[in-house]
Amino acid sequence: MLTVPVRQLGESERRAVERLLDHDPFAGAQVAERIAARGLSWWRAEGRILGYGARRNLESLCWLGGNLTPVLATDAAVAAFADLLAGEERLCSSIVGRADAVLGLWDRLSDTWGPARDVRPNQPLLAADALPSVPADPEVRRVRSGEVDRLFPAAVAMYTEEVGVSPLAEDAGRSYRRRVNDLVRSGRAYARFVDGKVVFKAELAVVTKRTAQVQGVWVAPEWRGRGIATAAMAAVVRDALLRVAPTVSLYVNDFNLPARRVYERCGFQPIGTLATVLF
Repeated sequence: MLTVPVRQLGESERRAVERLLDHDPFAGAQVAERIAARGLSWWRAEGRILGYGARRNLESLCWLGGNLTPVLATDAAVAAFADLLAGEERLCSSIVGRADAVLGLWDRLSDTWGPARDVRPNQPLLAADALPSVPADPEVRRVRSGEVDRLFPAAVAMYTEEVGVSPLAEDAGRSYRRRVNDLVRSGRAYARFVDGKVVFKAELAVVTKRTAQVQGVWVAPEWRGRGIATAAMAAVVRDALLRVAPTVSLYVNDFNLPARRVYERCGFQPIGTLATVLF
C-alpha cells in the first residue's frame, strides 16, 4: 500500500519542480523546456506533470503529454506512477527517459498499455561542453525561412527512418510541418545543401538554460560512407555552444555504431543511459 500518493502539480509548485529538474538537466531537458515556456498549468502546457514525494519534499516527476517522461524517478515513484497510469487510457506516443525508470514503468504498464511497436532499452546519453577538436564543415549552416520546402522532405525521411512510421500519416503531416517551421524560425535547424538538396541535417530540438539537445541527425543515403558526418556535426556543436547553451547533448541507439563514432570524434562523453518505448 502506497504511503505517499502521486499528485498533479500546479503553478504554485513551479520552483520545487525547477529545482528538481536542475538535478537532471540532460534526461529531463524536454520537460524543463516545456515548463520554462508554459509553466505547470495543464491547459497551457498541453500535458500534466505528476509529482511523487511529501508536499515539502518532492522526490520525482513524471511528465504526461505527447510523451511520458519520468524524471529522477525512484523505484517507489515508478511503482506509484504506474499504479495511477494503469487506470488511464494511453494517450502518449512514447515513454522516454532514464532507462531504469522507463523500463520499470513499462514492466508495470505493458499489460494494460501494450503492445509496444518497439522497445529501445539502451540509448547512450551523451554530452559535450567544449568546442570540437575536429574541423567543422563550413557549408553546414542554419536553415533560412525560405528553405523549409527543401528541408521538409529530408525531415520526413529522417523521422520515418528513425521512428518507423511516417509523420505524414497523422493529419497529412501538417503538425510535423509546423514543428519544422518552428525550428527553422527559431534558428535551431541546420543543414548542408548540395545543388539545392539536403545532404545533412540536424536540429536543436530542445533548448534549456543548461543544454541544447540535438535530434534529427540525418545524412542522405547517397552521401553515407563519404565521411561528411563528423565535420557536419562539429559545425552544429560549435554553433550551439557559442550561441545557444553551455552544453550540447543527445541520445543515440546503442546499435548505431557509425553515429556513435561520429559523436565521440566531436567530443561527446557518455553521461547515462536512456530507453524509449514506442507505440
